[in-house]
Amino acid sequence: MVEASETHTGWTFLTSHARVLAAIAEDRRTRIRDIAVRCRLTERAVQKIISDLEEDGYLTHTREGRTNAYRIRPGTILRHPAEAGMTVDVLLSALAHQDAQQDARRDAPLALPRERDSDSAR
Repeated sequence: MVEASETHTGWTFLTSHARVLAAIAEDRRTRIRDIAVRCRLTERAVQKIISDLEEDGYLTHTREGRTNAYRIRPGTILRHPAEAGMTVDVLLSALAHQDAQQDARRDAPLALPRERDSDSAR
């Protein structure tokens, strides 16, 4: 699970709703507790956000044993007029692409400075 590395106060570019939706997209059977940790929200805030997303048709859930399995409706249009025509799957695809790039940079070996060849230095 990816977690933010530091606390943050003030505004951010992505809303909590987008962050919760991205967490669910990564694991459709994720627990509210795990979403809260990942998004740095309270469990109660995550429950409210999930309720909002379900109420507006972005998300549904079914009960599978003791857990919920979420289903994102990828063709749903984003709410803000500036994103007219942009769908949830476009947003989630962009976020997943960014996460993959961050993972690749984090996992790449560090480039060490080259040692000077003592023979060529003379």
